[in-house]
Amino acid sequence: MRGLLCWPLSLLLLFLQSWETQLQSAGPRCYSGPLDLVFMIDSSRSVRPFEFETMRQFLVGLLRSLDVGLNTTRVGVIQYSSQVQSVFPLRAFSRREDMERAIRAVVPLAQGTMTGLAIQYAMNVAFSEAEGARPSEERVPRVLVIVTDGRPQDRVAEVAAQARARGIEIYAVGVQRADVGSLRAMASPPLDQHVFLVESFDLIQEFGLQFQGRLCVRDFCNGVDHGCEFQCVSEGLSFHCLCPEGRRLQADGRSCDRCREGHVDLVLLVDGSKSVRPQNFELVKRFVNQIVDFLDVSPEGTRVGLVQFSSRVRTEFPLGRYGTAAEVKQAVLAVEYMERGTMTGLALRHMVEHSFSEAQGARPRDLNVPRVGLVFTDGRSQDDISVWAARAKEEGIVMYAVGVGKAVEEELREIASEPPELHVSYSPDFSTMTHLLENLKGSICPEEGISAGTELRSPCECESLVEFQGRTLGALESLTQNLARLTERLEELENQLANRK
Repeated sequence: MRGLLCWPLSLLLLFLQSWETQLQSAGPRCYSGPLDLVFMIDSSRSVRPFEFETMRQFLVGLLRSLDVGLNTTRVGVIQYSSQVQSVFPLRAFSRREDMERAIRAVVPLAQGTMTGLAIQYAMNVAFSEAEGARPSEERVPRVLVIVTDGRPQDRVAEVAAQARARGIEIYAVGVQRADVGSLRAMASPPLDQHVFLVESFDLIQEFGLQFQGRLCVRDFCNGVDHGCEFQCVSEGLSFHCLCPEGRRLQADGRSCDRCREGHVDLVLLVDGSKSVRPQNFELVKRFVNQIVDFLDVSPEGTRVGLVQFSSRVRTEFPLGRYGTAAEVKQAVLAVEYMERGTMTGLALRHMVEHSFSEAQGARPRDLNVPRVGLVFTDGRSQDDISVWAARAKEEGIVMYAVGVGKAVEEELREIASEPPELHVSYSPDFSTMTHLLENLKGSICPEEGISAGTELRSPCECESLVEFQGRTLGALESLTQNLARLTERLEELENQLANRK
C-alpha cells in the first residue's frame, strides 16, 4: 500500500469505485439463508486514511452481494482502536441502503490497536440477543469478520478461543502490515479458509471477490431444497451430498444405502464400567449412532434396543420403544454413564431373559426375524460369561463382540458366534473405532451379511413348499447317484477278491 502515497486522490477514488462495482457485479446475489454477520474493522492510527477508505469500500461492496434482511443475513459493524465503538448493531437495519449510509459516515478512532478487547465486545455484546443476534436454539450461524492492518497491543488467542467455543466462526483479514501469527491465533479452523492476507493494494479486488465467494459458498445448501438425506456440502454455485462413514451414496446422489431388505431385532450391550471413562463413553455413543445410521429402523424393519452394564444392568430402551432412527439416536445421546464394575455375564443373562422377549418388543419367533446381539466392552469381565454366552447362541441369537483397548480376545471369541473372523472386531483405541463400521455393516445388514438373500415368509406358503420340495428332490437325486457309484465300487472290490481266490 505504500506505493499509493503518490497516487492522485481522484485516481484512487476512481479505482475504489471500479473495484466496488466489479465486486457487486461479480455474480448473482448470494442467498445466504439465516446468518448473523458482524464486521470488526481496525481504525487505529496505523491505518492511513486511504487504507480506511479501502476497508469502507470493501464493506459496501460486500454488502451489495449479500441477501440482507431480518429473516436472512443480519449485519452489524463495530470499529476499534484503544476502545470499541458500535457503528450499528445486528438489529439496527434491514435495508442495505441504511447500512451503506452508516458505513460511509464512520469516522476513524485513530488510537491504539486493542484487538482482543474488540473480540471480547463482539462475543459478549455484538452477538447478544439484545443487539439483534438470533437465539442460540435457532442455530443461526454467527460469523465475525476481523479486518486489521497491524499487530494487536493486547492478547487475542485466549479470547478468540472463547468466542469460537461459543460457536462464533471467525475470519481474520490482514492488510499488508498485519501480523500473520495473530491472524492465525484469531481465526477458526481450517486456517486456509479463514485467514486472508492482502499483501498489496493491487490484490484487494481479487481478495474481495474471493471473500465474497467464501460467504456465499457456506450458505448455498441453506438456500436450496437440496434433498440430501444426511449432509449437504456447498460447492460454489452447486452442492453435493455426503453420507455417514460406513454408508455409500446411492445413484440418486441424495440418499444413503442402508439395511433395507431385512428385518432384524438388534440389542446393543454397552460397557459402562469405570475403565471406559466419560470422554470415551461419549465416543461409544457416537459409534452406536453410526451403526444406527446404516439401519432401516422402523416397527416393520429393524428394531433397536440398548442395554448398559457395569456392576449392574440397566435397559436404556427396549426393542419396541422407538420406531425411527432419529428417535433411537436421540435416546442414545441421552444415556448417562454408569461407571463401576464389569459384569458382562450378568448383562448376557439379562439380554437372553428379558431383552429379546416379546414384552420388550421382540417379534414372535414364528416370524423368523433374526435376533442379533452386539456386545461392546473394553476389559475383562468380573463374572463368568461362559454359561450365558452359550445360552444366547442356543436361543438362536447371532452374537457379535466388539472389543476396545484392554478387551480380552478369549472372552470376545466366547461371546461371539462362529466363525469368529466374522463376529469379533477389535480396536486398540476408542478414537479409532470407526474403522470397524464397514465390517459390522457387512455382517449385521441382512442383505450383505449372514442372512443374505433370506426372505422372511411363512413356511406354510405354497411357494415355500414348492421351493422346499424342489430342494429336497434335488438332494435325494444327488444322494441316489452317490449310492449307485458306491455300489459299483463295492462290486468291483468283490470281484477282485473272488479272482484272487
